[in-house]
Amino acid sequence: MGTDGKDCRISEEELARYRDRGYNDDLLPKSAEKRNMSSINYFTLWMGSVHNIPNYAAVGGFLFLGLSPVNVMIALVISALLVSLFMASNGEAGSRYGIPFAMHLRSTYGNLGAKAPGIIRGVIVAIAWFGLQNYTGSLALTIIISKVWPGFLSLGGGATILGISVPGLISFTIFWLLNVAIGLGGGGILNKFTGILSPVIYIVIFGMTAWAIWAAGGLAPIFAYSQGEAGSVNPAFIYLMIFSSVLAVWAAPGASVSDFTQNAESTRSQQIGQSAGLIVGYMIFAFCSVVILLGSSIAFNVQEWDITKLINRWDSLPAVIFATLLFLFTTISTNATGNIIPAAYQLSALFPKRVTYKKGVIIASIVSFAIMPWNLMANSASIYEFLNFVGAFLGPVAGVMIAHYYFVTRRTIDLNALYMDVSRKDSTNPYAGIRWEAIFATLAGLVISYAGKIIPALKSLTDISWIVGFASALIIYTIIMKVAARRAGQSRFSETR
Repeated sequence: MGTDGKDCRISEEELARYRDRGYNDDLLPKSAEKRNMSSINYFTLWMGSVHNIPNYAAVGGFLFLGLSPVNVMIALVISALLVSLFMASNGEAGSRYGIPFAMHLRSTYGNLGAKAPGIIRGVIVAIAWFGLQNYTGSLALTIIISKVWPGFLSLGGGATILGISVPGLISFTIFWLLNVAIGLGGGGILNKFTGILSPVIYIVIFGMTAWAIWAAGGLAPIFAYSQGEAGSVNPAFIYLMIFSSVLAVWAAPGASVSDFTQNAESTRSQQIGQSAGLIVGYMIFAFCSVVILLGSSIAFNVQEWDITKLINRWDSLPAVIFATLLFLFTTISTNATGNIIPAAYQLSALFPKRVTYKKGVIIASIVSFAIMPWNLMANSASIYEFLNFVGAFLGPVAGVMIAHYYFVTRRTIDLNALYMDVSRKDSTNPYAGIRWEAIFATLAGLVISYAGKIIPALKSLTDISWIVGFASALIIYTIIMKVAARRAGQSRFSETR
């Protein structure tokens, strides 16, 4: 079904036909009445997601690379431009056709070929991250509870259950339940949650920034603060490292952004909302995060990049509790956006006749608890390697998705063919089976971006693995498909002679 450059509006007859083929409502294209996300919704969604605990830790790491504080700010803002371009571009298939990530992936890899990248992004990565972020948030929750109730930390008398202390298990369970509740609410409750949260975040962040400037004695000491030297690394390459790191942070939600853009009132609304939210959000984040971290370091005479530990040094108990709670809420928002919602949709896509979105949330949540993420955190090296590998994989996936939608099919998706009856074999259906060209380009991008792990001389490629994987997969896939199309054209020409 072509749309002549306009957003597709699905009819009730088409929905009924696809439903009869075995697709549940969570996988069907969104009808006009269900497209309720405006530019403002996207604006607040990403504005609120930027300020979370891991992002502040990342900025602390950037400051150690050797660039000046001002250059780190500039690099973050440029990164935001790249992220917004990626999110708006990869989200167009969702907003134009109303399809979720699972079906967007099928349009690129085929109905069978989509399972592998879908499972890795939507199930393994999402569930693992969901559990790990719940555990990270529960550590901050333990601090808050212990501030109000000092005896909390002595519960259980030092005993452990499943490898975690009793207070730790209580905090984790509470925080886990909050995240599950937001996940069950889906995009609707998330919109309301972020709509309330985002303004409060910025009030507190601006207050913290003002305090940091005052505590450090002005902006001049903050901008003059130095953490290290770049050494032999070219400053321009450090910029690339920051770009790649920020893009990697958004690799997972960026790959599955159709889960959100399928609800857009229009393609234009998601493009404006996402771009404005990310760019404005990161401009504020770039300035405030650097000022807060460096201003606090100067004020307390320490080098500490964990924002919750810096807050914990404040004298005012109400201020400590309120600010820490706020960061916990932003972690919940990020966890829902990037992890539990994609996991639920992907499970629904794998078992469309048995698993709905809400059942997917429950299954993914239980699994995230069962894997006991506190044990995974005990070995930071293995976790880093695992997540680094997954990040390198999602770059090529995104590159192939972009190449297929824009350069191969020219923004055209045939919904009737995409929502095929899988019980009937149809070799002429372009979405049936496995698109091996996409699989090959994805694997090639992964190998190239990860080559530095095997060949030391290529380490630079691995240091910017998301960028290398994305670009190489995009180029390789485009060339393969163009060559194949040319050969097919020549073959048809020969047959007519």
